[in-house]
Amino acid sequence: MGPGDSEHLNTENLGTLDTGVDDGMGEHEFQVWTKLLKDRTGMNLPVQRKSFLVTSLDLRMNEIGCNSYEEYYDMLSSGISGEIEWKFLVDRLTVHETRFFRHKSSLDIVRKYAMEKVAGKDETVRLQLWSAGCSTGQEAYTLAMVLDQALKSRSGQTYFGIVATDISAPSIKTAQQALYNQRQVEKHVDSLLLDRYFEKQTDERFVITKELRNRICFAPMNIMNVSKEAIGEVDIVYCQNLLIYFDREKRFEIVNFMAELLKPGGIMILGSGEILAWKHPQMKLQDYPDSLVYKRQITMS
Repeated sequence: MGPGDSEHLNTENLGTLDTGVDDGMGEHEFQVWTKLLKDRTGMNLPVQRKSFLVTSLDLRMNEIGCNSYEEYYDMLSSGISGEIEWKFLVDRLTVHETRFFRHKSSLDIVRKYAMEKVAGKDETVRLQLWSAGCSTGQEAYTLAMVLDQALKSRSGQTYFGIVATDISAPSIKTAQQALYNQRQVEKHVDSLLLDRYFEKQTDERFVITKELRNRICFAPMNIMNVSKEAIGEVDIVYCQNLLIYFDREKRFEIVNFMAELLKPGGIMILGSGEILAWKHPQMKLQDYPDSLVYKRQITMS
């Protein structure tokens, strides 16, 4: 899931406000649906987003000819067919606004970390990054370009890989196809990088080069169910605009898990303001003005 700024779900200090709008869904029904969403994904949908939920449900129900919220709820609970339908609904309820080279200051931190990681070393260096909530792939491919540019001038052997995950299976499929329209690419990608990492297709779309695609493993995963074995130890956790979907307790749980995946000296880059008053005995907050960055401390044995 790679939510955009226009769809932030601010779940801190929310009351039980009455929307005052007759949208066809009663208070009890809303609570039932939000409980289902939280139980299955961990996401917290506040009452201020009720109209968003109702609109999303209505659109999907109209597409499949479902006549009531109760009927649709039962459908989602009916075996394999319900699991398949749930994936479609989650895709509607998550936001996919993203773009290439978004949030320059965070990307500069990735670049700086990679260059410092290999500076003065003659031995083979390996870098691993996790892009959590990668949406339709622009973030992961941007990170791959940043790392490739930062490491390409090094004379010694350097390998890097990226694990990119998102709860939305359709978004992951789009990311794996690596096809983007002309507006998505030319508006945000420097011409030199465009020539280096993109190939123009006959239908005016661009495809990411195979060399760069091979650096990334895309996988559909719910952040609440990701295992350490699935991700492995990483040097960088990159998580922008994902924690906004969760309440404070879940945010702490997610960030604690991310911290445990980091190698000593590794960094975790979060969206500014997404988590407050979080502390971890092995993590130290770094001094960056426009990004929220924690570094895992190197302990002496």
